[in-house]
Amino acid sequence: MESVKLAVIGAGPAGIALGVESARAGIPGVVILEKAGHICDTIASLYRQGKRVDAVYRKVAVEPRGSLSFTTMAKESFLDWMDELTAGHRLDIRHSHEVLEIRKKENGFLILCGNNAAIEADLVVIAIGIFGRPVKPSYKLAAEIKDRIHFSMPEQPPVGKELLVVGGGDSAAEAACYLSRQNHVTLSYRREEFFRINEQNLCTLNQCCNFENLATRLGADITGVAADEKRVSVCYGGKEEVVYDAIFYFLGGSTPRAFLEKAGIAYAGNKPAADQYGESNIPGLFLAGDLVAEKGTIMTAFNSAAAVIARIAEVYADRLK
Repeated sequence: MESVKLAVIGAGPAGIALGVESARAGIPGVVILEKAGHICDTIASLYRQGKRVDAVYRKVAVEPRGSLSFTTMAKESFLDWMDELTAGHRLDIRHSHEVLEIRKKENGFLILCGNNAAIEADLVVIAIGIFGRPVKPSYKLAAEIKDRIHFSMPEQPPVGKELLVVGGGDSAAEAACYLSRQNHVTLSYRREEFFRINEQNLCTLNQCCNFENLATRLGADITGVAADEKRVSVCYGGKEEVVYDAIFYFLGGSTPRAFLEKAGIAYAGNKPAADQYGESNIPGLFLAGDLVAEKGTIMTAFNSAAAVIARIAEVYADRLK
């Protein structure tokens, strides 16, 4: 069984930042465990080509407190930068290592992975995002329509189709505008107005709605979907039915609460409990990124990583020898 000083779970922006901060602090024996075959899986898999990776969220600039900061970039440039940081700091990233369980031991932790790897670590930082498991609608999605249901943008987007995009956030708005270039799109949202879309995306959405390929359907309560030959029938309010070629859901992500609670992490309301340094109720088990930072703020995730490593270097120096 392999033993390491510090195990980081997740190779997203927070996980990469934890690796960078550890390297610059001279902390040895750090491994980053990532379930995907590449880093920054949410951005790589869910962001469409050319999508912005924003440094500023809702006009609130975050002052960098650690080694990393950036300005708004396109998806491809951001991923290139993450690759450069990974190579430049020689980060030890173990791909295809999905962590299934973290067990507290007397002098550290035992990490069990889906590929049968078992790793002992003196300290652990969980830096998984909340978008790995997209939120799904409450109504049933039948097996026969699974090929017409999407929770992210496919590599080859449809062309010349009648599409429904469901959601009220930035991802839904951006997907609707993008898909409307070559399809007729309806953006459906259960509320009467958008309130989670940033100003720039809202402006773009309004501009796209001036053309015939994009329309919004607000205050729309979808009660169910069903197969309609090779298309999908959507029931609104239990009455009206509209048929589409495919549906794209952008309903956000969910915090992996069951996984965290199994590790023994307590919750304060709907958030996992952690102090200002990201340390949970279990000494030596830290949280970083989306789990403790405001959702959607990569700069805040970077700062949380810096706070975690500074705390580890200060309090747990004896475990790092």
